[in-house]
Amino acid sequence: MGLKQTVGRQLAPKIQELTPGLSAGFVREALNRAIDGIGPLAPAADAADKQLREQRGNVERAIHEVIENNVRIAGAQGFATNVGGLVTMAVAIPANVTGLAVIQCRMVAGIAHLRGHDLTDPRVRNAILALLLGEEHVTEMVKKKKLPATPMALATAPVHDPSIDGTISAVVASDIFTRVVGKRLATTVGRRVPVIGGVVGMGADAFATWKVGRYADRELLPRRR
Repeated sequence: MGLKQTVGRQLAPKIQELTPGLSAGFVREALNRAIDGIGPLAPAADAADKQLREQRGNVERAIHEVIENNVRIAGAQGFATNVGGLVTMAVAIPANVTGLAVIQCRMVAGIAHLRGHDLTDPRVRNAILALLLGEEHVTEMVKKKKLPATPMALATAPVHDPSIDGTISAVVASDIFTRVVGKRLATTVGRRVPVIGGVVGMGADAFATWKVGRYADRELLPRRR
């Protein structure tokens, strides 16, 4: 485990005491907003269909553009929420957590849509959230039987198992929060230079989003509607 993750896991509970609204429920809300659209961000399926039209029906190119577009958005919000100092941490971390969750959910939902998966299906929604954990974390959870199957298997399961909804939401919330807190503290405490913290935050969020996008691209196989 890296320095940023270690710091994040140690201090995340203390930050969460200041931000009690950031529970597992916010993950589901982030997913809903990502799929339905929020503010200047169009609904995930609409944004994905736009890319499909621009790429003249080439699904793989459209998926590439969906990933690239959301990576840029993640980088921009990462910079905006990481330019403060220690005084603004309690405010910036909730914004960064929520923003990153919405952007990554939107990107993965767009990929799922382009591959023929129904975004209204609760099985697909669980798969989208599981993909946010990253391949290594998912593999570990499946191995330890904390997750019943891979994201693709979740999306195509014969029936929806409501019992795993809360588990996935809680794990995703904790994982995103830990990564954001660890990044925030490592850049702010270690460097003490707010603008540099913003640049590092931009790069970290963009790279994390790119990794999630690449994983979703590999994992979500085409499915006939």
